[in-house]
Amino acid sequence: MPNYFTENKDLLFHFNQLDLREVLEIAEENYEQAKKFKYAPANYEDAMENFKKVLEVVGDIAGNYIEERAADVDAEGAHFKDGKVIYAKGTQENLKRLAQADLLGMILPREYGGLNFPFSVYVIAVEIISRADASLMNIFGLQDIGDTINKFATEEQKAKYLPKFSTGEHTGAMALTEPDAGSDLQACKLHAYQDKNGTWRLKGVKRFITNGNGDVLLVLARSEPGTKDGRGLSMFVCRGDETVKVRRIENKLGIHGSPTCELQFNDTPAELVGKRKFGLIKYVFDLMYRARMGVSAQALGIAQAALSEALKYAKEREQFGKPIYEIPVVANMLMDMQVSLEASRALFYSTAQIVDLKEKLEIKIKRLKEAGEPFDKENARLKRLSRKANLLTPMCKFIITENANKIAYDALQIHGGTGYMKEFKVERLARDARITNIYEGTSQMQVVAAMGSVINDILKDYFAEKARKQYKGELERLKNYLIEIREIFEESLQYVQERKDKSFQDVAAKDLVEIYSYLYIGYLLIEHAEIDSRKVFIANRFIIEALSAAKRNAESIKDGLFNDLLHAEKILN
Repeated sequence: MPNYFTENKDLLFHFNQLDLREVLEIAEENYEQAKKFKYAPANYEDAMENFKKVLEVVGDIAGNYIEERAADVDAEGAHFKDGKVIYAKGTQENLKRLAQADLLGMILPREYGGLNFPFSVYVIAVEIISRADASLMNIFGLQDIGDTINKFATEEQKAKYLPKFSTGEHTGAMALTEPDAGSDLQACKLHAYQDKNGTWRLKGVKRFITNGNGDVLLVLARSEPGTKDGRGLSMFVCRGDETVKVRRIENKLGIHGSPTCELQFNDTPAELVGKRKFGLIKYVFDLMYRARMGVSAQALGIAQAALSEALKYAKEREQFGKPIYEIPVVANMLMDMQVSLEASRALFYSTAQIVDLKEKLEIKIKRLKEAGEPFDKENARLKRLSRKANLLTPMCKFIITENANKIAYDALQIHGGTGYMKEFKVERLARDARITNIYEGTSQMQVVAAMGSVINDILKDYFAEKARKQYKGELERLKNYLIEIREIFEESLQYVQERKDKSFQDVAAKDLVEIYSYLYIGYLLIEHAEIDSRKVFIANRFIIEALSAAKRNAESIKDGLFNDLLHAEKILN
């Protein structure tokens, strides 16, 4: 009876390293919620024990229920019949089981039937669910729609929409993308207008909408006539009623259980969320923190499933009189996959805690403002955390999803020809992984999003602090390698800045962001190795490879190859 939480030593390690004391003090109102709600924790230890028990339930459902249905869900897929979307039978059963376990409102407030869990714990559940069935995550993970409503909507809107998210009666969708507005959301054209009664109405088309058949839709629309940029966009919430026509669902490579819809809004009645003109510049931007992290957790789950399948197969499959696990080149691939996965987790759960604390500080500041109390200290911390989150969330999405694709690819390779066959799970995992570095912003867009923070070297003080620290044993040697990578980064950054050429900077962005990620992940892994001796191997292998990779990145920046890229139009035509 597999449990995808308790059997995963690395996931348990990260859960045990979570430091959520300040997050929970704010979320639980200094544990005053225990006086209002029966199941609210009385203290920090009580909260963490409760989180662990719930994650054990998630792990059990994922390993023993969802996983069993994943192949059938993939084969059946979501149906489109008579203008209606129908989930695969297994998806319907999975959602029912999750609702029965009260897991569909994990991050929503208790007054609306939710569990009030911190983001860092919720995304562990997202990773676990994704390991069992990546397509289910695209419905389970849309709890973030409810979270956005909770953050920015009125009290009346919250009471209207949130309770049925928690019970599982309603699912949601964020309708952002349009045929001519993919990554460039400020090109959004869907029209929002007020009728003679003052009711907002939506008219236009959205495309590639995950779970577009959802009961509650968050819609980005152009509310300000004559505008063409992001300042003319507002956020609206509406029902997926008869005025919202699902024109089609996409026939996709993977994640078949998740319907991807094209929607036509026909004067759909809607409600403004928050303030006009803040739709993109505030609300979608905030939502993208969650969306990027959700897809990163999905990628981690797929990667874990792929590695587990590859390891199992390598131990069972015999060639030349022995399991292929004992063939050095295969064993080396498996070790690289394990290191890549654990490095990805280190980045992810560090970032999740930063996003968690950032969001809770926003709540604390709002409370201080309402009470007329000073909040300068908290505001300064919030700005620092926001800067880090603005770097690390796109870095997560870029690094983790690219790593997951490589892990899934290598897992299929280890299976050989059998892995290419539909009968083997790894074939589905390779297909499911492929979307993760595309949707919610391609890897290229994540590099663009992270580049400003890298150019400004916002972690400079953090890296300097870690470089001064004394580590035990061979970890000091690894720290010195990271100091060398830091020097490579500084030289590369100086080289780019001295060119004073924005186009060259853009072309060099990917290499600079990658070098920066080696540093951040490398120091995380050294810190983990001080706690758990098993992590010494992971840190050693990652950092040695990172040093070689950083040298290659630097050579790419300096050796003139980019000069050719600056003239791509001549080369490619």
